[in-house]
Amino acid sequence: MRIRTGSRHARRPGSALLRGIYLPRGMDAAAFAMTTYGIPLLVLATTRSAALTGLAFALEWLPRLMAFALAGALVDRYGTTHVFRLASTARAALVLAAALILGSPADGPGETITVMTLAVGTGVLTEFSYLAAETVGGIASRTAGARAHRVQSVLLGIDQTATLIGPALAGLLLTHSGATGMLAATAAFSLLAAALAPRQNMAPHTTSQATVVRGLRTGWQALRSLPALGWLVGGLTLSNLAVGVLQAAAPVIVVQRFGYSSTDVGLLWSAAAAAGLVAIILCQRAIDRYGLWAVGAVCATITGSACLALTLADTYHAYLVLIALALAGEGGMTVVLRTLRSHLIPAEVFGNTLAVTILLLLLPFPIAGLLVAAVSPSRLGHVITACAVVQAIGLATAFTRLRTLPDLHPSAT
Repeated sequence: MRIRTGSRHARRPGSALLRGIYLPRGMDAAAFAMTTYGIPLLVLATTRSAALTGLAFALEWLPRLMAFALAGALVDRYGTTHVFRLASTARAALVLAAALILGSPADGPGETITVMTLAVGTGVLTEFSYLAAETVGGIASRTAGARAHRVQSVLLGIDQTATLIGPALAGLLLTHSGATGMLAATAAFSLLAAALAPRQNMAPHTTSQATVVRGLRTGWQALRSLPALGWLVGGLTLSNLAVGVLQAAAPVIVVQRFGYSSTDVGLLWSAAAAAGLVAIILCQRAIDRYGLWAVGAVCATITGSACLALTLADTYHAYLVLIALALAGEGGMTVVLRTLRSHLIPAEVFGNTLAVTILLLLLPFPIAGLLVAAVSPSRLGHVITACAVVQAIGLATAFTRLRTLPDLHPSAT
């Protein structure tokens, strides 16, 4: 596969990357952030049910895991352009249809069915557009050669910026314009992504289900042969259970417990994204000086301590600060993971191993949504505490084990 840039863009690689990679990635990332954080808010505002809010969060993430292998196979078969454009267009059509239904005077179970269906549909379609965008980014990185790290830095910055702006925008629009305003903005970002989808030439080939399964098996075997990466992924998977519970429970805690608005929920996640962006910048520099293990251990300590302290937060502002600290630590550990992943995984099995690590890291999110749906709002604090304990044990075990392995020490970086 290769991206067709044309002769004029070939002379201006910066323009080709901006138009062909960064702009569509930015539009898709904005729609991704608004649906991921905005739809649970929409469900809570529509149904007033904490259980349905948690279930909606699970329904957003579970289809993404189920669609992962199929999305990858379709990208390989038809190319990123077609998959990206169709997924973005379908997402725009879905949210616009939901906006029309929710904007009508009718009330009752139809609204609940609409918002829950919206959670499922956007979860699936977002996975397809995300994988297509990731594939384009991988192609651009390989094409850039020695400048590959610069391309990845820009892509990571785009994702973090979207997470910074998207939740706040979703909460603000939901508070002041209702469901119609929030969903219309999401549709606009999706349509812009579809219009800007990069053109790509690729040789068509088929990818059977057996090939997908075999690829995942290969990736699992490769992960098992890399102890450092395996321990880090295991610790982060347990950590993501706590992070997922915090994301799923935040609308209920902020709106029903603290008495704040949907806008404040969005600002909570925007503040966390800002803290994560700062942590990513600092950790990229700190790794060069102190090594992967030291930076990862400090970030794990910050995340675990903040999550354990969350149950003691009795005000919105204390909750916001602790969430920001927890997500800042997560951002730093993400840098460690990406660095180690690119350092250790052999090129011939990189894609398959990457797929397995993504599946493992995302698996806790639908589980977290189901946990929030299964307990009463008054017991959410106990659930957060239990998940924070599991997170602390998992991260402590992982980094204690990693201390004896050479791959996370300065000499390895």
